[in-house]
Amino acid sequence: MKAIVLSKTGEINFLKENLAIQEVKDLLPGKDEVLIKIHYAALNHRDLWITKGLYSGIKFPIILGSDCAGVIDKIGDEVAGFKKGDEVIINPGSNWGDNENYQSSKFNILGLPENGTLSQYITVPASKVYPKPEHLSLSESAAIPLAGLTAYRAVLVKANIKSGENVLITGIGGGVATFAFLFSKATGANIFVTSGSNEKIKTAKQLGAFEGFNYQNEMWDEVLINILNNKIDAAIDGTGGDVISKIMNVVKPGGRIVNYGATKGNANNFDMRKLFWKQIVLYGTTMGSDKDFKDMMSFVSEHNIKPVIDKIFEFKDYINAFLRMNNSEQFGKIVIKI
Repeated sequence: MKAIVLSKTGEINFLKENLAIQEVKDLLPGKDEVLIKIHYAALNHRDLWITKGLYSGIKFPIILGSDCAGVIDKIGDEVAGFKKGDEVIINPGSNWGDNENYQSSKFNILGLPENGTLSQYITVPASKVYPKPEHLSLSESAAIPLAGLTAYRAVLVKANIKSGENVLITGIGGGVATFAFLFSKATGANIFVTSGSNEKIKTAKQLGAFEGFNYQNEMWDEVLINILNNKIDAAIDGTGGDVISKIMNVVKPGGRIVNYGATKGNANNFDMRKLFWKQIVLYGTTMGSDKDFKDMMSFVSEHNIKPVIDKIFEFKDYINAFLRMNNSEQFGKIVIKI
């Protein structure tokens, strides 16, 4: 079978040297596993960071990718509930542990350390397999797993967004941020967004955002305060850095901030006085547990949520898919047809 294999890391300019489509060993399912013929896979920033060498525990060779949707090709001897031909998606997280509040030290994600989804086939435990949502295509379903789970935990589990609340989502256009938008909208919240692109802000407003703010304007937080007068109930952030300080400016007293990433690095200007004086609740979060994934799948089906697909690339055109993500050109998920 063919797969996109990472053989070394380095600058994105050397992407063609780092990643290549190769023939790899065919797979057979274990007794409690299924073999899935992958039809579509989706990229996450995690794949890009690994390719650049900006991730811990990198090993070679490795097949990247955490998201996919496809059709069951073979089932293990002890697998029940699935049959050949079933259309499915997978939960890419393993070994969450016994505590729903945080992941165990053994938690891992497909695509590193285990081979991932940028491949024609994959074997996974049947316990990690879910039927494709009936209202979605395979390409749409492939977009859900990692980003959808991260966003669901941030929006519904940590922030506990309710109808009528004002929610700020930073970095709209990214995979997790876009799912956070969709999930918040499904709850009936009023959504405000930030982006460095006026075009992405325009797209978010077309999708139902109340207003958007370009963070290239250093005073975007003051503009938001003037509009809402400190009435942001909760913020979902994946950027970190000094954006956190601006978010503390705009959330109301007693507001919630949920952070799932740090693309802007660590905060150099973190006003502790504002944190305690405004009684702000600050949560950190990651992907999510098996329970979160199951609940997310029910939520997606119940609310007929359709992932925002940015662009679908052919398997042979994977380099341009990675470059599009590297250049932050996408709005929603980048999908690769296998």
